[in-house]
Amino acid sequence: MTVRRYPVAILLVFVTAALIVVNGFAFWGDTFALWVDDAMQLSAGIAGVVCGIVVARRFRKHQRWWRVLVALGMAGWSLGQCAWSWYQLIDGRGLPSPSLADVGYLSFPVFALAALFVLARARARPDRERWQPAQWTAHFGVAVVLDGLVVTGSLFILTWTAALGQVVRATGPDTLTWTVAIAYPLSDLVVVVVAVLLVVFDRVDRPYRANLLLAAVGIVALACSDSVFAYLVSIGARSSMKPWADAGFVLGPLFIAFALLVTPGTRRREDAGQAVGVDWWQVALPYLPVTAVAMLITVQVVAGAGPDGVEVFVGVLVVFLVLARQLLSLLDNRLLLRRVYEGQQQLTHQAYHDPLTGLANRALFADRLDRAVEQGAEGGHGPLVLIFVDLDDFKEVNDRFGHAGGDVLLHAVAQRLLSCVRAGDTVARLGGDEFAILLEGEVDAPQAVADRIQSALRRPFAVHGTLVGVRASMGLVVPDPAEPSVTSDVLLGRADTSMYAGKRLGKDTTVVYHPSPDGPPDFPSALRRADGGLPEGFALVFQPIVRLADEQPVAVEALARWTARDGTAVSPETFVRAAEGAGLGAELDALVLDLACREITAAGIELTVHVNVCASRLGAATLEQSVGSALDRYGLPAERLIVEITETVPVPDLAAGAAAIRRLQDLGVRVALDDFGAGYSSLTVLHALPVDLIKLDRALTTGVRPDRDAALCRSLVGLCADLEVAVVAEGIETAEQAELVTRAGCTTAQGYRFGRPAPLSSLRLSSLPRPVVSGN
Repeated sequence: MTVRRYPVAILLVFVTAALIVVNGFAFWGDTFALWVDDAMQLSAGIAGVVCGIVVARRFRKHQRWWRVLVALGMAGWSLGQCAWSWYQLIDGRGLPSPSLADVGYLSFPVFALAALFVLARARARPDRERWQPAQWTAHFGVAVVLDGLVVTGSLFILTWTAALGQVVRATGPDTLTWTVAIAYPLSDLVVVVVAVLLVVFDRVDRPYRANLLLAAVGIVALACSDSVFAYLVSIGARSSMKPWADAGFVLGPLFIAFALLVTPGTRRREDAGQAVGVDWWQVALPYLPVTAVAMLITVQVVAGAGPDGVEVFVGVLVVFLVLARQLLSLLDNRLLLRRVYEGQQQLTHQAYHDPLTGLANRALFADRLDRAVEQGAEGGHGPLVLIFVDLDDFKEVNDRFGHAGGDVLLHAVAQRLLSCVRAGDTVARLGGDEFAILLEGEVDAPQAVADRIQSALRRPFAVHGTLVGVRASMGLVVPDPAEPSVTSDVLLGRADTSMYAGKRLGKDTTVVYHPSPDGPPDFPSALRRADGGLPEGFALVFQPIVRLADEQPVAVEALARWTARDGTAVSPETFVRAAEGAGLGAELDALVLDLACREITAAGIELTVHVNVCASRLGAATLEQSVGSALDRYGLPAERLIVEITETVPVPDLAAGAAAIRRLQDLGVRVALDDFGAGYSSLTVLHALPVDLIKLDRALTTGVRPDRDAALCRSLVGLCADLEVAVVAEGIETAEQAELVTRAGCTTAQGYRFGRPAPLSSLRLSSLPRPVVSGN
């Protein structure tokens, strides 16, 4: 039975219940009502047999055998019902006891008990799924025992009051008759307790949960009608019984048939990681029998027939068991609250600390630096010192020992840094091999702290049994108390600038920040001050692009560089991003294009020059005007200029971009797609844009996984050959990488192996082709 068929099953239950109620009024006579009642019971029993046999054939192992056992039990129960109907409706002599009907009826509890245990074994799950904090507490075993005793005691009181007490006190004609009579309530009690306990302590998310719940409901329904029947017989009211008392004999087998029909489903993949919710059955079921007992005793007291000694004794025992269970729940709740608190503390620590070194992370450091700056501005805190630490040549450690060795070194460096500062100071790892130190309060000699750190780091570190020397460049900032509105971001920028200044001085040094009259580096302002001219400190460097066969240059790429007035060499990523943010990206592109054409022409070198242009400018009229003007101004042949589209942002409109590329190509200029394989570049972009050349990103040519890299490069080079698109491999630093891209079919490449970016005058001019000058 699937989820879609549940409404049909519910409708069938309501229709059956309505027939039972109507038949109980015996509108067409008692005899007809008995015939209908017995027919409904037998039909429900046979339905359980058929469902069990049919569905069991589709399963194996435990899921088959528990259905087979239930079907056998329902078959015996149905045979007993046949015998009962014969004695009651046809024979007319009444039901003898014991009889064949007793054999059939009593066979069901035996098979049902065996089926429940088989189903319990089928529910075994891996430990990682079974031990869940929401369901299993520190005192789970004790809770299981207490809940089991509560359920057993409560059901015993109900059974004792309904039938068992009457049977025990009655004096049967012989031992066999007495044994058969007491077997009904006792077997019902055992099976109901087992079923209820399995429901209570099962997991909510198990795929066969519905099987167990429906089977338990059916078993309880049968037990209830058994108890009602036994009670009416014990008080001599058997002749006045109505079909209503047999409702459980009809609905019970019906629910059991539904349990046999339900097929265990699987949890959806997207739900597999969700937390398990509260199972209200587990909370309520142990106390439902207790509630029934309380209602029974209340009725007895009101009616003047108080509970007997057995009921009182067992009832008091159940009350103490419930109290013990509640105390245990309070203890478990306290333990769970402690775990939640500890978990929150751990999560908070993880959110603000670096998992590798245990130091504060960037978020915590920024928060403490902000607080220190605010307190300093308010005069509520002493001076502070900020030290930025960057390990020199850390990449060599990763290359030599792998990332695991690099992690070992970073952890050891963190411990050395902690040993150089006070307990109240903050040491943080900002990422990679970058660290920051915040010294708050009175610091006698900040330079002495920096020297202590330098000395500590110079002592060799043990990495995988090898001593490794470490050098570090550091930037040190001591804010001026008289300086207004200084922020934490400004301080971090100053520390970073000083650290990079130390690297330019030869590394392994500390540079103390000194304020410049021009303030921090500001490229947009320098670009505006130039007013179309060359900004102060701005220059181009060129990196050769070589033919792999003989490593001879065939082109150069123009790369922008800027040095601020205070001597700080600002990285291209930084000042280009600043220009874009200030809306000066087009001016910067035009400046680089003009300067590149001027310098390559003035150098008299017969090489193609590559110039980078942001993808957001593709299609802008100003770009095409700048290209045409630069070519005309310096007399540079159009075929010697390649415009590289850099996708720091995606091409806004591929169709418009394709049209712009064709217009540039109409001028004679070639167009390249830079850093293909990274950023927003994709085969879709390559298909849509009619470029003349692509430059493979260094991630595809570094040889980290040579076999896969070579296969990917071969595929891309072959694809570009079919499309008549040239290919340049970027980022080539070693002979192995050059060999990899050569085998892949690349004919040109660019990278440190063939030359670092430098002014044209510093390149190997002897190897560069020059124009042929004819004599006059």
